Amino acid sequence: MVKAHGRCNLACTYCYLYEGPDSTWRSRPAAAPAGVLDRTAARIAEHARAHALPALALVLHGGEPLLAGAGTLARFTARVRERVPGGCAVHATVQTNGTLLTEERLAVLAGAGIRVGISLDGGTAAHNRRRVDHAGRPSWPAAARGARLTAERFPESYAGILTVVDPDLDPVAAYESLLTLRPPALHLLLPHGNWSAPPPRLGGVRYGAWLCAVFDRWWTAGRREVRVRLFEECVALLLGLPAATEALGLAPFDAVVVETDGSIEQVDSLKSAYPGAAHTGLDVFRNSFDQALRHPGVAARQAGAAALAPQCRACPLLRVCGGGHYAHRYRAGHGFRNPSVYCADLQYFIRHVAARLARAAAPGPSPAPPASPPSSAPPSSSSSLSEGGTP
Repeated sequence: MVKAHGRCNLACTYCYLYEGPDSTWRSRPAAAPAGVLDRTAARIAEHARAHALPALALVLHGGEPLLAGAGTLARFTARVRERVPGGCAVHATVQTNGTLLTEERLAVLAGAGIRVGISLDGGTAAHNRRRVDHAGRPSWPAAARGARLTAERFPESYAGILTVVDPDLDPVAAYESLLTLRPPALHLLLPHGNWSAPPPRLGGVRYGAWLCAVFDRWWTAGRREVRVRLFEECVALLLGLPAATEALGLAPFDAVVVETDGSIEQVDSLKSAYPGAAHTGLDVFRNSFDQALRHPGVAARQAGAAALAPQCRACPLLRVCGGGHYAHRYRAGHGFRNPSVYCADLQYFIRHVAARLARAAAPGPSPAPPASPPSSAPPSSSSSLSEGGTP
């Protein structure tokens, strides 16, 4: 993940990066200088060559990366492709809030082979009321124009929509509103929170029930209207197939971030835990990505079940859940060796998906769906938490 620009034209009221505990972004250049981008391209090529990589993912991130200019993103991506060994495919994506997407910029990105991922909270103005600019004005009109323009004029470049789960929204209505923007894929993310700074409205299985409602709508559609990565990965893991996502499973995490000053850091989600949580002390001028891979913080995320809390290692859902998102395990004074703050929600969701799979595989007519989830108590299991974590 390369930070082409370290500032954002929006001031979303819930942003963990700019409103959270880590403020290191303030001391870094707004835009990545040419020298940083050039050295980053060289380091990527060095890594691809050293490991004979057949492919790599290049995510152009921010802030809002389009503040750096579509041309800058295109030139950097071309530089990476020129330098990696022949036969190494570079799958490039820009993750944007959509407000700066125009036909001209989309044409530049499409010409450079850069796909476009858009971050939105839903498919209506009401869903995006917290996504405002620095003057408090709504971002939805511009973001909606950008998403629709991408779908209509550049569908081959449309990577999908990333949206954060909000238990206050009607889950099916939110999902169906996103379908109107015609994304090829949806990435549903749980809000970043932890035991010391819990996510909003945590309690019972509100988040798990929200995911189950959307899953049922997706599962019973009769056709795949859209790819939902969380759902597909959960099904794959339940079937014993390999899957890789930050939210589920035990696959080693394999991403690092290059900041605008050239610093190599762990992923931004860790910044929701405490100041400096993503810091490694490495940079592209002095260090390789192999050195980043050996950093203790990164190594901890490569250790699989060995890095998890005892409750997680004893849980029958371990291989599917994988302990949940790493950032969601943090507790001040105890580090990251804890169950996810969403433990009850993940259990409820995974068991629900497993039940749907079992019913689909059973002969004869499918039985009625399960009853509504409990309103407060988490489901009973060997890995249910016994202390703390309430808002």
